[in-house]
Parts: sequence; structure tokens; C-alpha cells
Amino acid sequence: MAKKVKVIVPGSDEGHLAEAVARLRARSTVAVLTGAGISVESGIPDFRSPGGLWTRFSPEEYATLDVFKRDPAKAWKLYRALGRSIEGVEPNAAHRALARLESAGSVAMVVTQNVDGLHQAAGSRKVIEMHGDHQHVQCVRCGWLGPVAPSHLVGDEVPLCAECSHPVKPNVVLFGEAVRGMGEISRCLDQCELLLVVGTSAQVYPAAGLPAQIESRGGLIYEFNVEETALTRGSVFGGSAQTDFFFRGKATITLPLLVDLFLEK
Repeated sequence: MAKKVKVIVPGSDEGHLAEAVARLRARSTVAVLTGAGISVESGIPDFRSPGGLWTRFSPEEYATLDVFKRDPAKAWKLYRALGRSIEGVEPNAAHRALARLESAGSVAMVVTQNVDGLHQAAGSRKVIEMHGDHQHVQCVRCGWLGPVAPSHLVGDEVPLCAECSHPVKPNVVLFGEAVRGMGEISRCLDQCELLLVVGTSAQVYPAAGLPAQIESRGGLIYEFNVEETALTRGSVFGGSAQTDFFFRGKATITLPLLVDLFLEK
């Protein structure tokens, strides 16, 4: 039988909202998966949106490991644009709501596809950054890791490793590199009973497999997106919907709404 998704719009659907809060309270272990949509309200455009990075820098031309190794100066044009897009941004109400939920002991892990560090800035401590972070630079030759400096985001020179003088790149996962922390993520999800999916359609692997890992064990999926996704509708290949509760609207409104009600005594 196809799953019937319960849609929640702030200001209406009070019955579904009350049920979502009650079922969240009944789950002792919750995981979170976030994507670009949670940071849009902080002023960071989605890479694929108009004016986003991928409209200005083709991923195949700028964002692969081979490109960095062959022409690090060219690759750094993208890295500097990315660094400037997240420089000085602040966490928003959605990031802070997740941090409050973690502080209440209800979040086992935040898995994020973002590299902006806003979850940690909001107070979350149990964070796995699948795609790395843009707060550090790394050397692919010797493994050295150091902080990004303001000077890295200006000019045309390629920053060099402090240990071996090899060109460094931001500590982000490029196309051609493996994502980070999948073993730890899988072990955590094996213990979780509910997944909050925030600001992502979760259609690119390996993130795409995380909702199914929860669902296959009878867990619940709460989705927070502005528009319905394949998680809500079911895939074009005939798969059924995975979402149990769909919170429609900006995550800065829908996520604090759920967390405020959950934390009420």
C-alpha cells in the first residue's frame, strides 16, 4: 500500500502537526540530514539556483580532483567564489532549532551535505560533514590540514602547504573524491527511529540512501522543504513516497515550529 504523506503548513493542519509532535516525542533517537536549502535563509544561494556557483562554474570544469591536480590556479577561482559566498554568514532559526533539539538530548547526529559550518556555529556538536568543510585547507600530498586565511580568498596565488609546499585545496569533497564519514553515519542510523530531512531532496547518492535506511526499519521521515520532492511524491521510476510528514515552507519557520512544540512541557 502506498504511503499517504501528511502535509503540514504553518497555521493550518493542526491535527497532523499534533500527531507529528507526539510521534517525535515517542522516538528516543533522531538523526538529521540537511542540504543547501537550510542555509538559503542565511544568504547562501543553492549551487544550482539562478546565480548559484554551478551557473557560473561548471562542476566538470572546476570542481573535480583531476582539475585541481592539473590546474590548481583555475580550481581556486571556484574555491574563492565559494569561500566569499559563505564568508561572514550567520546561522538562522532552522540551524538554531536543530541545536536546541540536540541540547534536549533528542538528536544523535546531524549529517550535512553543506560545507558552511553553520550547524556548529549554531551550537550543534554531533555533526558529520559528508562533503567536508570550507573552514580549512588540506594538502592532498601529505595530509596537512590548516585553517582558511582571509588571504586565501583574494588574489590569484595558489596557497601552499605549510609542511611540504604542495598546492592545497579547501577541505571540501571534490568530484572524484569519496564523501566523508559514511561508516559512522550508517552505524548511527542503524540506531535511529526518525530522520529529519531539511532543505534537500536527498536524490544524490550516498545521501539518497539514508532515508531508505531509516524507512526500511520502520522509522519515520519528516521532510522540511519549500516544495515537494521525490521523497514526498515518489520517484519517477515507480518508487513510493518515503516521507511521513511533509512540512511545507521555509525551514526557518517550519522547523522552529516543530521544535518549540516538542520542547513545551
